[in-house]
Amino acid sequence: IHTGESIVVAPSQTLTNREYNMLRTTAIKVIRHFGIVGECNIQYALNPNSEEYYIIEVNARLSRSSALASKATGYPLAYVAAKLGLGIPLPNINNSVTGVTTACFEPSLDYCVVKMPRWDLSKFSRVSTKIGSSMKSVGEVMAIGRTFEEAFQKALRMVDEGITGFDPYVKKVCDEELKEPTDKRMFVVAAAIKNGYSIEKLYELTKIDKWFLQKMKRIIDFHALLQERNQNNLTHEILLKAKKMGFSDKQIAGAVKSTELAIRMQREERGITPFVKQIDTVAAEWPASTNYLYLTYCADSHDVPYNEEHVMVIGSGVYRIGSSVEFDWCAVGCLRELRNLHKKTIMVNYNPETVSTDYDMSDRLYFEEISFEVVMDIYNLENPTGIILSMGGQLP
Repeated sequence: IHTGESIVVAPSQTLTNREYNMLRTTAIKVIRHFGIVGECNIQYALNPNSEEYYIIEVNARLSRSSALASKATGYPLAYVAAKLGLGIPLPNINNSVTGVTTACFEPSLDYCVVKMPRWDLSKFSRVSTKIGSSMKSVGEVMAIGRTFEEAFQKALRMVDEGITGFDPYVKKVCDEELKEPTDKRMFVVAAAIKNGYSIEKLYELTKIDKWFLQKMKRIIDFHALLQERNQNNLTHEILLKAKKMGFSDKQIAGAVKSTELAIRMQREERGITPFVKQIDTVAAEWPASTNYLYLTYCADSHDVPYNEEHVMVIGSGVYRIGSSVEFDWCAVGCLRELRNLHKKTIMVNYNPETVSTDYDMSDRLYFEEISFEVVMDIYNLENPTGIILSMGGQLP
């Protein structure tokens, strides 16, 4: 399956340390041998049952995945590559995102990133929904959380605003669809877990690593636990655990037969609100002051102070057929104009292939869902002087 069609999780969760370092060492050797200076990506096929691997391709260029890697790690690849091209060595280049480390630091993450592609195949009547080595996706989203479950469920909602999360009722179980991946396979996996398929059987059918399947099963099991309750007997512990596992208010409301606003009120009364964290590219080993922010419930303090007035701009979300770069251009134009008027800006967007999610476009960048719940959470924290909804097209 093409990289652009795959769900990507960073940092790597299922490679052993030995495998990871073997591939890393090979990459450095190969690129040195070619004498490439600047940006380069290398793709491997690794046998999950042995240490046999193949190099599929080496590209001395920036791709959609390079933008993703930059934003997932807070390491500005294009910026550093341009400086290297001018003959400046790595130790002399500052990492412009963190402001304190040099470009020699390899990013280490204390959070989990899930990238998910979006397909618009339903717009065509005769197209096959199977995914493979040719790229059919029209956009992608990047979700950040402190646990895989949190980031995974966020990503599913970002791809399609009609989805509440890892929902076992979207699709029916079908062994063929588990064997042959389609654009909606995740929901078939959800339905299969709900219908009692074992992890072993699912692994045989899908060949998705058991680690991921185990995590998905935890989400479905917790969803079942929520369904056994109603809103009155949702304890503080259960509500907090649901939020830590990436359940949205709407998703919890669906399970306990309530409404999103009722769950939101109950959550706020109990003081269960998200914390704002910075993307820390050096995993707290070094002070970092980035303006890349995300919300998580797996924390106990904010990373940034709230003492300045900002104007909030809502971005356009995932690229789809009929809504892509033109709306991002509007949002960027808006940010630049606000900056000219000496106003501090907040950007909310989750699409890694856009200019609006570059670190130097806004004073604060929330890499977050564009949904009522999340935008209100950010609004309540920041208390901005104004909020601009007209720049991002349909979604805002």
